[in-house]
Amino acid sequence: MDPFARRTLGRTPLRLPQLGFGGAPFGNLFTIVSDDEAEATLQAGWDEGLRYFDTSPWYGRGLSEHRIGRFLRRQARGEFWLTTKVGRVFTAPADPDAFAASKRDWPNGLHFEHRHDYSYDGVLRAYEDSLQRLGLNRVDALLIHDLDLANLGSEALVSAHLAQLATGGMRALQELKAAGRIGAIGAGVNRLGTIPRFLELLDLDFFLVALPYTLAEQPVLDHEFPLCEERGVGIVIGGVFASGILATGVVPGATYNYHAPTPAEAAHVRGIEAVCARHSVPLAAAALQFPLHHPLVASVIPGGFRPDHVTRNIASMQHEIPDALWAELKHEGLLRADAPTP
Repeated sequence: MDPFARRTLGRTPLRLPQLGFGGAPFGNLFTIVSDDEAEATLQAGWDEGLRYFDTSPWYGRGLSEHRIGRFLRRQARGEFWLTTKVGRVFTAPADPDAFAASKRDWPNGLHFEHRHDYSYDGVLRAYEDSLQRLGLNRVDALLIHDLDLANLGSEALVSAHLAQLATGGMRALQELKAAGRIGAIGAGVNRLGTIPRFLELLDLDFFLVALPYTLAEQPVLDHEFPLCEERGVGIVIGGVFASGILATGVVPGATYNYHAPTPAEAAHVRGIEAVCARHSVPLAAAALQFPLHHPLVASVIPGGFRPDHVTRNIASMQHEIPDALWAELKHEGLLRADAPTP
């Protein structure tokens, strides 16, 4: 599979490469990454042909945007695609010393506190702040970020922020798109139930789906992807390795959707590994290529924080996978029968 062949994203004019880069690791997600390591990783990907990059103000409280922007602003703007996210506004903490001493998300990120803000003014503020951090005067798409129960903590807050988005923030996004300042409006989702709820209220172009559609599980095939197909909504897949286990296999410390795998989850992945081994296919290659067989999916965007991570992902995309592998996975009950495959 050609990692850099381009696909149209839903109904938008954007044609994205099949393989992109997810910037969460550059916020020191699980591992502290130096500026030099981030630079070397981006350079290695660029030298191999990587041209699609996704980031967010949330990743390291601005750190990922700074690092990716510092690299990309030295490249010709017409040669790459860049997406970032809205939904949080960052400010200097009232008490910097107390903030530095506090236990918080992204402990090795930048020292800015945030508030969730999906209003008209909040979305425009987040957009302009991102441009400043990136050092670029436009991005190709904006995504609504983390508007869900897991991140907001209560159903009341989810409903309130959805209403704020529907009555204000969405208008800001539509104005940016109408003015040609972005090419698409999307939303990042991690859990089932978010896509239908968003589509009831919002006219979106695409979703960045992390976790509910991987080689390990495909629950979005029941209702959510068919709903997207009816509306011409495109899909980008993040979390393609299910937070790591589909890259490494079942090894000590491997995580499945950001938790230690249950015995059943570990057995399931071991079964997939065994089928891949019988066909001489690396597990990571199957995990990367699988989502792209779905007609809605335009791209997959694994992360990485070392040069060999991105070069290995590119090689995995290019690894030839026989049709018999997919057939065996389905026959063994390790992959849904209705999952699109060759």
